[in-house]
Amino acid sequence: MSQLIADLALILIVAGITTIIFKRLRQPLVLGYILAGFLAGPNMPYTPSIEEHDSIEVWSQIGVIFLMFSLGLEFSFKKILKGGASPIIAAFIIMTLMWGMGCGAGYLLGWTPINCMFVGGMLAMSSTTIIYKAFNDMGLMTRRFAGKVMSVLILEDILGIVVMVILSAVAVSNQFEGSELILSLLKLGFFLLLWFVVGMWIVPTFLHRNRSFINKETLVIVSIGLCFLMVVVADSVGYSTALGAFMMGSILAETVEAERIDSAISSIKDLFGAIFFVSVGMMVSPSDLVNHWLPILVLVMTILVGQAVFGTMGYLLSGSSRRDALMSGFSMAQIGEFAFIIAGLGQSLGVTDGFLMPVVVAVSIITTFLTPYMIKLAGKISGSKKESGERARREVKKVKKERTPLSAFIRNVAIHTVVYSVLASAVVSFLGLPVLLMCRHFFGHWVGNAVCFVLMILLLAPLLRPIIMKNNSSDDVQRLRSQYAWGGLFVNFTIFVRFLLAVDVIYYVIDYLSPYKWYWHILLAVTIVLIIVRSKWIRRVSMKMESVFMENLMRRENASGPAYARQLRGSDLHIARLSLPEGSTWGGKTLAQLRIGGKNGVHVAAIVRDHHRINVPDGNSMLFPHDVLEVVGDDLGIEQFSQRMNSEVTPVVAEETMPMQLQCIEVAEGCPLVGTLIKDSGIRNNYHCMVVGVEGATDNIRTVSADYEIRQGDILWLAGSHDELMKLSKEFTKSA
Repeated sequence: MSQLIADLALILIVAGITTIIFKRLRQPLVLGYILAGFLAGPNMPYTPSIEEHDSIEVWSQIGVIFLMFSLGLEFSFKKILKGGASPIIAAFIIMTLMWGMGCGAGYLLGWTPINCMFVGGMLAMSSTTIIYKAFNDMGLMTRRFAGKVMSVLILEDILGIVVMVILSAVAVSNQFEGSELILSLLKLGFFLLLWFVVGMWIVPTFLHRNRSFINKETLVIVSIGLCFLMVVVADSVGYSTALGAFMMGSILAETVEAERIDSAISSIKDLFGAIFFVSVGMMVSPSDLVNHWLPILVLVMTILVGQAVFGTMGYLLSGSSRRDALMSGFSMAQIGEFAFIIAGLGQSLGVTDGFLMPVVVAVSIITTFLTPYMIKLAGKISGSKKESGERARREVKKVKKERTPLSAFIRNVAIHTVVYSVLASAVVSFLGLPVLLMCRHFFGHWVGNAVCFVLMILLLAPLLRPIIMKNNSSDDVQRLRSQYAWGGLFVNFTIFVRFLLAVDVIYYVIDYLSPYKWYWHILLAVTIVLIIVRSKWIRRVSMKMESVFMENLMRRENASGPAYARQLRGSDLHIARLSLPEGSTWGGKTLAQLRIGGKNGVHVAAIVRDHHRINVPDGNSMLFPHDVLEVVGDDLGIEQFSQRMNSEVTPVVAEETMPMQLQCIEVAEGCPLVGTLIKDSGIRNNYHCMVVGVEGATDNIRTVSADYEIRQGDILWLAGSHDELMKLSKEFTKSA
């Protein structure tokens, strides 16, 4: 037997025992996984330990991939963008101040400057997977502040790549130029935008057109395959596998299949996620905890105090209420997987001391253990939920300022120019060379160059036309031309600049493939761009591409309604999705009978049943187990509603307590059953048993209808519970 199988058996058995114990103690399961890792790890000499550490490490990396993929499914990239500048402000404030606190803590401990820099980077980011797991275990995912926290955490994970670039540059050259940071940010933005736009155009279209052929099994294979494809792509361009998994999750989150995918992979995610947290526990060494107790204590206090103060401040300055800011800031008081990645980076570069990794692991475990208690402490400090809700309802509503036609025009032009420029650059960068080599292989050098040129122009034309022509005749442009004397001149100037940008792209392709002089290349590029602008066929293709993208982007939102949900972002109300549990006493009852609005102060916006939706259901709408209810309310109302829904459940009786049995009885002379029909015999109505067959003289058992007349000598085969069968047998006849 493979040692890996034995190691997995040990891990899962120990994890199962510890998680049951922690579940009984009402503690987060993450802590149980970490304890299981410590017990099964090499640092615990009194219990069996694993041997294939490298293989378990690979499995733990797969766990991070599934956790981040699942996170992307629930908190899509579009939702983050809808949050505006708030999560960006909060993430920037928290990361900057926590990085400074980490550097300061390292300086007080007498560490080298490079160790201080790396520790600051580790403390700058909280753990997405640990907070996600803690929120799930504590039932906080439906709370409004949880969505804000996850948005900030995702931004921290993305900015963590920039942090690694900075630390790598400092480690290698002991200096870091601002130009390198700008280039790193531009590169990151380029790939994120490219992946999102291309993925949103291809993946939802593929799933939608093949939906009738994709069952649950196929959906698991396809979604996981897409996830790992993006992981490979992200890794190939130098980014973390977690970022790739999250990006594919965010793309699939905009499809109507998002809930099915999340449900289908939940068991796989739980399995690999457990292995990840177990692997973290394996890094715990009691000797390291003893030898470095002071740095561990200092860093733990730095995280707890820093996140409690600066985390709360960051959310307050980004526009959150006092209660949400406290709950958000306190919940981020831990470090996790990115800290391990940064610590490993320092070790691989040979610039950090060896004690840093065990110290960081110990700090992560301690802060993970304290995370649920920090969240509970924040709830006590912030005051009662009722007061918070009443205060939020007394706040003055913010009136959005209407954008001026100039700002609206600049915004729309900038968005379309950036998006289509990224796509055009990607076509030239990633498809140009393969297409050229293929054409030269089949047609020779110069003929191949010409064929490649034609193919590249056909690919670029639908992308370059919107750069020039998009937003030139919109309502904002008409208002801009009429309200300002210089409005028309400004619009024409932007058209000219965009025209030059398109010419530059075409010129680059021509100049690479053609041996002629540059001025002929410019003339040809201008001519081609003019043809692209005037071509009706290219216009139709371009509009079709954009309509497919927008349809994919809005498909889930249009399908999931209600439309007024988008207007709740700036209020205390929000929408939560709750599943009616199995055995719920609400099954078969109408909304009017349950009086949800009157008792809990929330409103049922929609009922989702399999693939069917009932938007804004009336009082006569009936509920069934496993229905997903989309309810609108504040934190207090939704939490009370969730508690009521999960408490009003009839326990499912275990099968073993009421076993069904088969027993045969012989209809003897004088039995009251002789001469009666089965339907009139009382076997079913009085004894809750049923006749499954009658055995005749030939020893064959045949099925009979309810109109069969029971005869003397028949052997009746009956099904029922043991007690009822014994009662029936004693009353009518002796057992055969």
